Amino acid sequence: MLARQFPPPFVKIDSFGSRILMQITEMQLEGALKLSPKVFYDERGFFYESFKESLLQEMGICETFCQDNHSYSKRGVLRGMHFQGSQGKLINVISGVIFDVFVDVRKDSPTFGKWQGVVLDSANRELLYIPGGFAHGFYVMSDEAHVVYKVTELYSPSTEKSFRYDDADVGITWPEGTKIVSTKDLSALCFSEVSL
Repeated sequence: MLARQFPPPFVKIDSFGSRILMQITEMQLEGALKLSPKVFYDERGFFYESFKESLLQEMGICETFCQDNHSYSKRGVLRGMHFQGSQGKLINVISGVIFDVFVDVRKDSPTFGKWQGVVLDSANRELLYIPGGFAHGFYVMSDEAHVVYKVTELYSPSTEKSFRYDDADVGITWPEGTKIVSTKDLSALCFSEVSL
């Protein structure tokens, strides 16, 4: 849950005022944020903080993350569209490139049923924060992708919901290419049929 609003891009500077720790940009759908951490490079490689609770809280992300998930997928795999209660996610692509999509499923929201997509590339080290009230899915654009994401609620089969990735009413424009979709996701309901 966001504790405050800020103009994009919001920049957090360390206590010495000498280096940018994180840049945060609001997405078009309210509550979703793109996080760009400072990456430190040298001859050995790189280092960056992918998660720092106190820093996120300062920037208004006051969620408690209870579990980390790691998803590995090959080129063309499409996972989605899934959501569960008020579960929020902090998504980090540690290898590869994905087209990440989130859909507003908050019935009282002015953007209910609207979607937004963003390319997340491990080369850029950007993260995506999606609060509760959004369905989520992604499509793998690289040969393979490792996606690690924190969640604010444990997985619960009884509250998990989904709708088809190609639902005409939502109208997500996925990248061109073969789509490898699970049987479960192919058998999902249409968006209008999902109980919200």
